Amino acid sequence: MTAAGETATGPATASARTPSQFRLLAQRRFLPFFGAQALGAFNDNVYRNVLVILIAFHGASAASLPGEVLTNLAGGVFILPFVLLSGLAGQIADRFDKSRIVQAVKASEILIMVLAGAGLATFDLGLLFLALFLLGVHSTFFAPAKYGLLPQILRPAELVGGNALLEAGTFLAILLGTLAGGVLAGSSGTSVIVFALVALAGIGFVLSLAMPRVLPADPQLVIDWNPWRSTLANLRAARESRTVFLSILGNSWFWFCGALVLAQLPLFVRVVLNGTETVVTLFLVVFSAGVGAGSLLCEALSARKVEIGLVPFGSIGLTVFALDLALAAPAQPAPETVGAAAFLQQPGAWRLLVDLGLVGVSGGIFVVPLYALIQQRSRPEAVSRVISANNILNSLFIVAAALFAATALRAGLTIPQLIGVMAVMNAAVAIYIYTLVPEFLLRFLSWLLIHVVYRLRVEGIDRIPDRGPALLICNHVSFVDPIVISAACRRPVRFIMDASIFRIPVLNAVFRGMKAIPVAPAREEPETYERAFAVVAQELRAGQLVCIFPEGRLTPDGEVQPFRPGLLRILRETPVPVIPLALSNLWGSMFSRFDPAPWKRLPRRFLARITLAAGEPVPPEAVSLEDLRERVLALRHQP
Repeated sequence: MTAAGETATGPATASARTPSQFRLLAQRRFLPFFGAQALGAFNDNVYRNVLVILIAFHGASAASLPGEVLTNLAGGVFILPFVLLSGLAGQIADRFDKSRIVQAVKASEILIMVLAGAGLATFDLGLLFLALFLLGVHSTFFAPAKYGLLPQILRPAELVGGNALLEAGTFLAILLGTLAGGVLAGSSGTSVIVFALVALAGIGFVLSLAMPRVLPADPQLVIDWNPWRSTLANLRAARESRTVFLSILGNSWFWFCGALVLAQLPLFVRVVLNGTETVVTLFLVVFSAGVGAGSLLCEALSARKVEIGLVPFGSIGLTVFALDLALAAPAQPAPETVGAAAFLQQPGAWRLLVDLGLVGVSGGIFVVPLYALIQQRSRPEAVSRVISANNILNSLFIVAAALFAATALRAGLTIPQLIGVMAVMNAAVAIYIYTLVPEFLLRFLSWLLIHVVYRLRVEGIDRIPDRGPALLICNHVSFVDPIVISAACRRPVRFIMDASIFRIPVLNAVFRGMKAIPVAPAREEPETYERAFAVVAQELRAGQLVCIFPEGRLTPDGEVQPFRPGLLRILRETPVPVIPLALSNLWGSMFSRFDPAPWKRLPRRFLARITLAAGEPVPPEAVSLEDLRERVLALRHQP
């Protein structure tokens, strides 16, 4: 049995090396799960597309409702269980072994597909819609187990890569399932369709049987079988962390934008471009490939940590490329209906495809860090309940996207104008969220600093624990030292800083967003001095990381100055491990005090390689100022 927090290969520690996210596809702890969920997404979309096509061509003859109404009803029937049952699904996923839940869900998929086959064979709309509803139930219970399982089977350094593979695989499965459903509905008999649906469900179930067991996250949890109360309880669990809840809202906003774009693509191609179904397929392939590529890029861009600084990067891309997609739309459709090959020869065709692909890339970069952050920052015993709350809000946002698009188009907006409005709304929503949670924007600035201004090499950063309190100490070389440390560390860090700098206008908003702790000399501002120590003790008792620059000021000559005794008081009041850090190669940069004239420093150190090295934790009872200073010096001079 694999314990929670461990994997089949050993403890889930951040120190384990992770050469590539694709290595996970060769390991039992991930591959069977990945294959089972990908086949499930593929099968869902095969059936849903077959059903939509059958309704479109034969629904009116089998029911008193028009095909358009039945098509929209089908979408509502599938999404209804997410709204009704996600609360219960999240509690069950936290209460029991998630691998067994996945296996039970995959077993039920076989039965659902047999029922769907009976409905297809008789074209009984009642059976077809019942099977669709049960597929929605199937997905409702699968999602919280799926996303809640990742933090249990993956090491912290693998969390972004695992989520990236999951998102890329899901979008690829959705695309291929949609295409396969169209092919099967158009050229295959009912028996072939039924055989394919049941066989794929069976293969997925067999794969799930190879998943290793994991311990329940909260085996003492009492399940509330009332859907309304369980939903409210899960929403309360999601709201325990403000950052997590706003990340869920950001994730749901991605699904709002994604659902809106995907829903408009067929109409965009038919009305704006006068294209055929092959052009629609081309657009779907480009968009889905873009989301997959953006998801897979996240691991490389984030250095295998949960880097929420990528979220603003993704939101900027969503706005820029969606807006350009709207502007690039032709004023008049082609005079004759065009297929994919003819469309590619038209002026502006490649601009449209590049914009659409980059919208997808931006979406992948936007959503993967949010999923990873939700998993990382939620209480381990409540991850699945938080994911279920995410699913509820995602469903509501998808419905809202459909209603918004229908209302906007009915009001007279063209499809390109609708996409342009969405792009502007995305910018407004992004600014609002980053105002509420400045950590997103600050991490973005940190990411830019170490990828554009500098090239950062990190050594031993895994010595900083993934959970629990610790006091970080570091030499003070430049004004951007806190930003560099924040960019390298997987967790938020509370920095102690000089109160006079903290109060600088404009910068004060940044420092408050970083939750910096201002301190002043006791003889000058005794209240500020005492308040700083009280806040530090509070943060450490809450399990946070606090960083102090024990020199007390920026180095005037590039050397490590003597350490001041303030950190000893911190450890007397709140004994926690001390982790020495050392910054190298920042002296002489534009942000140091190497030269009074900043413009004289810029060319010399711009794009320089800088290093942040972390040493072994020191127990609080073994701390001395001179020993810590020697450790920092040794780290600074190590090769």
